[in-house]
Amino acid sequence: MSSEVKIPSLGESISSGVLAKWHVADGDTVKSGQALFELETDKITQEGVAEADGVISLKVAEGDEVKIGEVIAVIAEGAAAPAKDDSEDDAVAGSGDPGPDSAAKSTAVSPAVRRVAEETGIDPAGVEGTGKDGRVTKGDMLSAAKAAESAKSQKPASAPAPAAPKAEVKTQKSSSGEAKQTRKKMTPLRAKIADRLVQAQHQAAMLTTFNEVDMSGVMALRKKYQDAFVKKNGFKLGFMSFFTKAVVHALKEVPGVNAIIDGNEIVQNHYYDIGVAVSTDKGLMVPVVRDCDQLSLAGIESSIAEVAKRARDSKITLADLEGGVFTITNGGIFGSMLSTPILNAPQSAILGLHAINDRPIAVDGQVVIRPMMYLALSYDHRLVDGKEAVTFLVKVKQAIEDPARLLLDL
Repeated sequence: MSSEVKIPSLGESISSGVLAKWHVADGDTVKSGQALFELETDKITQEGVAEADGVISLKVAEGDEVKIGEVIAVIAEGAAAPAKDDSEDDAVAGSGDPGPDSAAKSTAVSPAVRRVAEETGIDPAGVEGTGKDGRVTKGDMLSAAKAAESAKSQKPASAPAPAAPKAEVKTQKSSSGEAKQTRKKMTPLRAKIADRLVQAQHQAAMLTTFNEVDMSGVMALRKKYQDAFVKKNGFKLGFMSFFTKAVVHALKEVPGVNAIIDGNEIVQNHYYDIGVAVSTDKGLMVPVVRDCDQLSLAGIESSIAEVAKRARDSKITLADLEGGVFTITNGGIFGSMLSTPILNAPQSAILGLHAINDRPIAVDGQVVIRPMMYLALSYDHRLVDGKEAVTFLVKVKQAIEDPARLLLDL
């Protein structure tokens, strides 16, 4: 009995993807629930798991484009991978008469021999076996491949050279032999990110306004209650929950920022699902934290940590990325001092956070050193006027500099 491994449905808008990585090899024994492969689409990266125990036979290679519902492997249920032995693990698994019959060789080969055959194009049936009872081993296949390569290299110069296969990765080397350039195909997710960023700049009248915020109040609050917070919740209190709450407060005060343009209509949002940009190995993703107006600081911190982990572990879903009304991106964790974030369409604004640095500022006529952060609000000027954008950013600044405002809703 066998079980087919198919590409799962990931949503109506996704019809295909690239099989980015196999977590198992051809001929491996797999268990139900075991991660088998990593599928990368233009929106998310998703892992596929085994639905049965048995030996897996792979049907597609890494890097191949696959369709939703396509069979990419078959699991022979109840089977077990052959035990490996240094002298015979790569031999042909003959049946009946163990003699070196070529037909028997060609119909039953070990996974290792089959992989070499697929890679080199050499038929095991035409290879002289040196294993027990004349069975073909992996070493026999490699020797045959080496002999074939040697024969090719000794062809007369007049013979036409075979066409080189199209390489997935191209490398240009310097005179010292070191690689100067490496080319590889852009992944669907990276290509989609690039396309969306360019579209955002072309389709919106994007403008950025700046301000700076004194982080002393939030930092003092965190320091005072951090131990008690960790003891109660099991994780630390960060800065993102304060900024998320401050953004929700500012969206309520300046509702024009919490709207989008849809054709010739302005759609006003009355909910507060905030996107948080997360850097992953596959590219930037923006999972959404739902109902931030109803969550506590601990609830926001927990939700951000959860969706960020799923994004980095390639377990994020389309539902996690949809429906945000506003985005926060924090380049400060990488040391950025100042930037102009690009809109996350169709949203009308995005807040960029930056590094916290001690700087001299004037307070009550005195020069003091305070931990300061630059804030950047990029917005769609077609919908949001300059007065609204500046007011919004001031509201965020006030809430962060005096966190009590968040409790009193001032």
